[in-house]
Amino acid sequence: MVNLEFDPAKEKSNREKHGVDFSTVEVAFADPWSMTLPNETHSSKNEKRFYLIGFDGVGILTVRFTLRNQSIRVIGAGYWRKHRKLYEENKATNL
Repeated sequence: MVNLEFDPAKEKSNREKHGVDFSTVEVAFADPWSMTLPNETHSSKNEKRFYLIGFDGVGILTVRFTLRNQSIRVIGAGYWRKHRKLYEENKATNL
């Protein structure tokens, strides 16, 4: 079980923009084929950010997150083709 936290207002905005509730992203973290990559574009000296790319039961979901106080703080989530291709290539290579 993953300890997720998120801002409810940010989740509402994300749901409207990308159709994804943050409360459902836990499934992607449990995917055995999931990948975690650094998000260097949005990282700072004080806070490293990451992408988790995994199957959530609907599609290949990309979750933007950071680690805070023993929790995964979800920043955004959506179904982006670029990361779906990376996921599919990684899974095919590791079968």
